[in-house]
Amino acid sequence: MEPIEPNQAPAITTPEPPTLRRLFLGDDGLRAGWSFALYLLLVALIAFSLKAAILHFHLLPTPTKNAAPHDMTPRSAIIGDGINFAVMALAAWLMSFIERRPFSRYGFSLRRALPDFLIGILWGFAMLSALAGTLLLTHHLAFDGILLHGHAAAIYAAKWALGFLLVGLFEEFGFRGYFQYTIARGVSGIARTMSPNFRHAHAVGFWVSAFIFSMVLFTLTHVGNSGETLEGILAVAGAGAVLVFSLYRTGTLWWAIGWHAAWDWAQTFFYGTPDSGLHGVGHLLGTHPTGSTFLSGGSAGPEGSLFVLPTLALTALVIHLTLPRRTYPLTPDQSPTR
Repeated sequence: MEPIEPNQAPAITTPEPPTLRRLFLGDDGLRAGWSFALYLLLVALIAFSLKAAILHFHLLPTPTKNAAPHDMTPRSAIIGDGINFAVMALAAWLMSFIERRPFSRYGFSLRRALPDFLIGILWGFAMLSALAGTLLLTHHLAFDGILLHGHAAAIYAAKWALGFLLVGLFEEFGFRGYFQYTIARGVSGIARTMSPNFRHAHAVGFWVSAFIFSMVLFTLTHVGNSGETLEGILAVAGAGAVLVFSLYRTGTLWWAIGWHAAWDWAQTFFYGTPDSGLHGVGHLLGTHPTGSTFLSGGSAGPEGSLFVLPTLALTALVIHLTLPRRTYPLTPDQSPTR
């Protein structure tokens, strides 16, 4: 054994983290795969507990009178999507404590929340109105008259507004909230591991996750709708891509929630057209499709029309031109505040 020189200190080496710890924890906390699995477990447990409570206390509402099996009602939207959103949001809130991240990281930052939400509402109504106007001008949508007046019109307008707000909250958070964030984080981490100097790891993670949840799974949830068509299904995929683009631009879900809610409200209540093949009970105007199904949308509604494609393209352009580029918060040093 060689003696250590008086002025020569022994080299200090940092021990490698225990293998088991690295299995569960990465550089940014709990690994994305475990987060994803734990979130699914929490959603299942909360949903099961809530369903058991509803059945035990007989809390199921009575069906709306005069509603066909495949009709959509304000009550079904408020209760169904409201419960779904509450379950997923509660599970994500619990995950925020487990992961030691702010809940706002999953798309709900309050910075510019109200302006983004209100502007999204304006553009959602404007884009659906432009689509309906195009169908009217090209004689692919016929106007049958005003079906609701006065108090009844105001009540249904308010009910549908609340219902579609909850639809927007559930579908945007469900497909572009916690799931989107977690898988984007995981894919981004894999990309950085494979190539530490790769500058676009965050973008790759974001768009891989977006493709899975916003363009594939979001679309599949609409396939079973009564009256839905192939053209309508493709339009849903396009809408998912456009809405996740707004998340990429702003770092939050508020613009997409407003746009989504207003688009559905205008389609179902205001213009009285089918929404992804579903008919709404209680709408202001009476309309029906005419001419070519390919252009009118047929039983799917305006979303099944060829004209929806330029409408969605225009929406993407609006997002690009009007929404300032902020940061999608994939890592702790990022937050959608600028």
